[in-house]
Amino acid sequence: MASIQMGAQQGPHTAESIRQILMELSGLPMFKGAVSEGDIEELARLIEEKYGISMGLGAIVQSEDFRPWLHDARISGEMSDFYWGRYRRLLQQKGLPNAVIDSMDEVTDRILDRLGNPREESSWSRRGMVVGHVQSGKTANYTGLICKAADAGYRLIVVIAGIHNNLRNQTQARIDEGFIGRDTGRLAHANRGQRQKIIGVGKFDQREFPVSLTNTLRDFNKATATTNTSQIGQYNVPVVLVIKKNSNTLKNLLEWLKEHSVHQGTQMVSQPMLLIDDEADNASINTAYARDEVTRINSQIRELLSLFHRSCYVGYTATPFANIFIDPDTDDETLKQDLFPRHFIIGLDAPSNYFGAQKVFVDGQDRHIRIIDDNEDVLPIKHKIHQEVDALPDSLVRAVRTFVVARAIRNARGQHREHASMLINVSRFTDVQGRVKARVADIIGKIKDAVAVDGGKTEGAALRNPEIAALYEVWRKEYRDAEPQDWSQVQRRLHEVLVAARVVEVNASKRALALDYDQGGEYGVTVIAIGGFSLSRGLTLEGLTVSYFLRNSVMYDTLMQMGRWFGYRPNYEDLCRIWMPADGVGWYVHIHEAMEDLQVQLKRMELVKATPEQFGLAVRSHPESLIVTARNKMGTGRELPVRVGLAGRLVETTRISVGEEQLNANTAAASALASNISARRIRPEAVSRGTLYQEVPVELVRDFLRAYRADSADPLTDPRLMGDYIDARADSELRHWDVLFASAQKEEAPQMCLGGNVMRAYTRRVGTQELRGGVLAISGTSRRVGSPGDEQVGLTKDQIRSAIKKFQEERLRDNKEVPGTLPPRIFCEIPRRPLIILRFVAPKVDEEELKVKAPDLVLAWSICFPPSEVQGGTVEYVVNTVRMREMFGEEEFEEDAASEE
Repeated sequence: MASIQMGAQQGPHTAESIRQILMELSGLPMFKGAVSEGDIEELARLIEEKYGISMGLGAIVQSEDFRPWLHDARISGEMSDFYWGRYRRLLQQKGLPNAVIDSMDEVTDRILDRLGNPREESSWSRRGMVVGHVQSGKTANYTGLICKAADAGYRLIVVIAGIHNNLRNQTQARIDEGFIGRDTGRLAHANRGQRQKIIGVGKFDQREFPVSLTNTLRDFNKATATTNTSQIGQYNVPVVLVIKKNSNTLKNLLEWLKEHSVHQGTQMVSQPMLLIDDEADNASINTAYARDEVTRINSQIRELLSLFHRSCYVGYTATPFANIFIDPDTDDETLKQDLFPRHFIIGLDAPSNYFGAQKVFVDGQDRHIRIIDDNEDVLPIKHKIHQEVDALPDSLVRAVRTFVVARAIRNARGQHREHASMLINVSRFTDVQGRVKARVADIIGKIKDAVAVDGGKTEGAALRNPEIAALYEVWRKEYRDAEPQDWSQVQRRLHEVLVAARVVEVNASKRALALDYDQGGEYGVTVIAIGGFSLSRGLTLEGLTVSYFLRNSVMYDTLMQMGRWFGYRPNYEDLCRIWMPADGVGWYVHIHEAMEDLQVQLKRMELVKATPEQFGLAVRSHPESLIVTARNKMGTGRELPVRVGLAGRLVETTRISVGEEQLNANTAAASALASNISARRIRPEAVSRGTLYQEVPVELVRDFLRAYRADSADPLTDPRLMGDYIDARADSELRHWDVLFASAQKEEAPQMCLGGNVMRAYTRRVGTQELRGGVLAISGTSRRVGSPGDEQVGLTKDQIRSAIKKFQEERLRDNKEVPGTLPPRIFCEIPRRPLIILRFVAPKVDEEELKVKAPDLVLAWSICFPPSEVQGGTVEYVVNTVRMREMFGEEEFEEDAASEE
């Protein structure tokens, strides 16, 4: 019986272990036959919320001058626990598992300890960065940090929120609840006869209330702030501001601070100041082309910090590539110290119940993802501001119906008090968003009318109404196995869903309405939010259940931040659905792997006690950094040398030009490679994945890569880049290669023969838009040319076991489950010969819809580069604006200038 006790397991329970325990319990005589699989699943979710959720402590890379002070401050009694104690109680009241709260307690201690000691009177300045996951709880983390900073003695706290009012207002509301304890919107009108409203932490202890110079209704205003200075007194309580990341706001704040630097005999600028920069990679970075042309917001943030004798800057972001590209050597009298996180970089682990890219795009893709393939004739991805919206794609209509049904199911589950949202992000233009909103509102109106007339009838009679029948069809295909498994219960809830449903725009237009979830009452808010950039940064859509995403970008930060569907979905994760194009799915898988790689690097560099500057160099040389370079470092006509790291990496030809002449030349190059290998009398070895040749001289592989051409939009397969990297190691690490002529397992697959090697083709899904432009772009589920496990070819059993064991130990150390599909990098990061895999790809595409002929077979390659001791495993690659436009297209460069806002 000990094995089925909840406390018997060492470490946190996993979803699997909880369900295994319940299955064992259900088999006991007292329960046999009385417990269904649905009962077990429902109970498992409840237990998982209480006992099965854990959160690791992340990793820290810090400067060599770190001197801890927090422990001594607590022991000496210099630091209270007032603000953090209130906030901890609020988190417990909200139902956060104790394990997660304990982890947040420890992590915020780690961050605070690396800030300046507010009791130290000499001047100091600290710069740091906290790297989390999209929608994973960064706001809760920095609210906890603010509470502890106030307990430690920080007396001025500035939070720079997003670049739009709705995000600033949302952030202010969370600071009100978690730190201030009063509704600042009501407080602002207290002099008009309204009573103060105590909220959040204020309900636990009202001995102190921080002073807020901003409120939920209004950003910073000099006149308003001046009238509140009487509340500041001698800084017995902290002063907090939540401001928009806007140059005018920052200008007003700077002027006000300079005008009121002395107040009642106490210098404001001499107070220890903490600045939290939310979404720190957006608008804070110096993107100017020359060092003396500092962007306004970047310059103003630096000036704000320089006003104070003791200041700390902490940037929070989920996409830190851009921050790492800040030049750490921009300290001078004119520019002040830049925002490079020179003192610490801390990675936040997401709790185990985080609904992130791993769950959405890897583990549960079949459940959660639906492909959009019917939009081009109605609402193409690339369109102008005058795009008409005469109709909506059928997939969007289905998504709206899915949201209505999902909300009804949630209500039937007893979640009617919770909020529910749908996201529609199909255009960056507010005019187009308005047209889409009108069409969606029409759909909701028709469904509402149908349910009002026939929704109360018996199931058979109601289903004669085509609108209700369409909802039933959605339920049957999407949610038939979800609780409750009875359509009649869902149908009974449709009326209350549609009466409450609102369709709103979230953008900068005059038509837009604020997303207000603070309405209380018996029913939560039900909203369909239509927007663009405003929905892509920081804004939380409460209870997000269904998303329809039709945007095109290859910028990592843009794509990941648009992923508003990430977060926490207690008791309705199974209902969540995301519609997006097939190539978008591939990009998200690819970006997830890149971000995971970044976190792995952070943990490894913590072990070797690396500094932030050293970690910055590692990130800058990451192959994916070229994409970030495109936006953050390129100026007109400027050439920029970038060091690209290929050691321990997998590189693949995921984009190939489909010109017939070039395709034939690529196949001829592969045929020549096969013939040259045979001429060297290298014996072939038949393996499960094809024919393997070992100890192949580097010059044969190098000749093949010089002749092969992929697509100019993929810098990593550029022959110059490949050639330079290999040449530097041709006499040492890359002297001999393994070459695999890969062959698919399907006997019926089309085949080719190269130098006596029979190669059956692999079917791969490709993007239709790219194919129209003459490029075969691998999309599909993983955006990979190869197959899982390819990288193990040529390794011994001991090498494979060692690589897997090391990866498993890393995951267990971080309290993370080992995924079913192992990442390819773990087999490239061990000492081995380089491996090149050649294969033929049979493109999978709808020819009738495409209206262009896809090639029958295309030769592609994959290379697994081993670790390298030469030049740090990097190679220099020079790019300029022209090259960047070739790689990423015009629209990526125009996104900011021609955006919806």
